Amino acid sequence: MKIQEATVKRIQQLRAQKRLTVYALIYLSGMPPSTVKSILDHKSKNPGIVNIQRLVEGLGMTIREFYDSELFDDLEPED
Repeated sequence: MKIQEATVKRIQQLRAQKRLTVYALIYLSGMPPSTVKSILDHKSKNPGIVNIQRLVEGLGMTIREFYDSELFDDLEPED
């Protein structure tokens, strides 16, 4: 799995755990809806750490907590 795919899976996993809709995450993160949707729809190949930080804060956690997941253990090399 590539890091972009693992990142989206982790966001979706946490969003489901916290029972947040996509729109609730957009509101909590303070990001434009088009940006969040392009990340979650795998259209953004490199969402950038600043955007990830904002999403993570919207989920009520730190970057360290976000990346503390088995999803990130065996990542494939990027092209």
